[in-house]
Amino acid sequence: MSKPNRAAGIMTTAIHAGDPPDASTNASAPPIHMSSTYVTEDLAGFSAHDLTPDSPYVYSRWANPTVAGLEAKIAALQGTEACLATASGMAAASAIFFTFLSAGDHLVVSDVSYAGVAELARETLPRMGIEVSAVNMSDIEAVAAAVRPNTRLIHTETPVNPINRLTDLAEISKLARQAGALLSCDATFASPLGMDTVGLGVDLTMHSITKYIGGHGDAIGGAVAGSAELVAKMRAEAAIHHGGILSPFNAWLIARGASTLPLRMKAHEAGAMAVAEWLEADPRVSRVIYPGLVSHPQAELAQRQMSNMSGMVSFQVGSAADGERIAQQMIERLEVIHYAVSLGHHRSLIFWMGTEGLMETSFKLQGTQLEDYRRYAGDGIFRLSVGLEDAEDLIADLDGALG
Repeated sequence: MSKPNRAAGIMTTAIHAGDPPDASTNASAPPIHMSSTYVTEDLAGFSAHDLTPDSPYVYSRWANPTVAGLEAKIAALQGTEACLATASGMAAASAIFFTFLSAGDHLVVSDVSYAGVAELARETLPRMGIEVSAVNMSDIEAVAAAVRPNTRLIHTETPVNPINRLTDLAEISKLARQAGALLSCDATFASPLGMDTVGLGVDLTMHSITKYIGGHGDAIGGAVAGSAELVAKMRAEAAIHHGGILSPFNAWLIARGASTLPLRMKAHEAGAMAVAEWLEADPRVSRVIYPGLVSHPQAELAQRQMSNMSGMVSFQVGSAADGERIAQQMIERLEVIHYAVSLGHHRSLIFWMGTEGLMETSFKLQGTQLEDYRRYAGDGIFRLSVGLEDAEDLIADLDGALG
């Protein structure tokens, strides 16, 4: 069972994909290959252009057995032909942008994106001669209007960090096909088990594998899953030329976490639903945004597109001043939940994002874009990553912190 794919059961896939018994020792657990170089038995060139799928291991910037095992596991979980593992989620986003965009090309990107992606698209890409249009991806007509003859890539994020707004990937993929553009999606909030991105028409699915795939908050990494052809292009460009490779030790840690991803995602979803329902019934909370709630503005899309609603809950408590006051109370009073950034870990994490911080995750919003944004985020938002603790303990912790 060294190469199960999505035709196998999901738990079987998570445990066995990319993790065959060690060929030299028959060890059941995969080893960590920390070597930077490998003894070769044949003459070989020293260029990425000489690599083929059958090339032996030569140098770990080119390929590494431990990293390759993680890539095989993520590809199997996502249902793609191949995967490129990178040093971080931002390295994964950069791999997409800098492989498939050149000067004179046009990118359509979500007007609310992960802060690093938003800053990269706002500040770096235009400096390199790449045109960028930021669009509310929940507005299909706006996306269609933004597409140009030189559009080469549409980059989405769903659910959107941190406001949990959704993107209809099937509809956006139709627009991408019509334009002859690639469609990429940051699916970190959903995990590989949250959506069938391949079936929905996504060409490249990226994750910060620091989050749900690793699941334990102890290793940073990123990944992009897609066709063998597209991943090979990114490997030559982003990994070998740009050097944003993943450490074998981090790959080993993240693969170990990925083996329990199906079990963890069920628990994350169940815990998040219980906490979201409690928050929605609490008079101290003015708004809860969770895809699993019927009150979510895109609840129908969530039910149609997502197979797991994940563990990310966003909520509001009134004014910005209220949010800052309660955030300070959380810092002082929380005993189970950690007041910290990041998400997708076995521990629950919460963080207050005021208006200024939220704007770092977005572009200059005007008119209907700003109205839609405030419909989700108000004057600030708490982003709660529900971990694997007992839901009643999380609820008691929040109850005491809300004051």
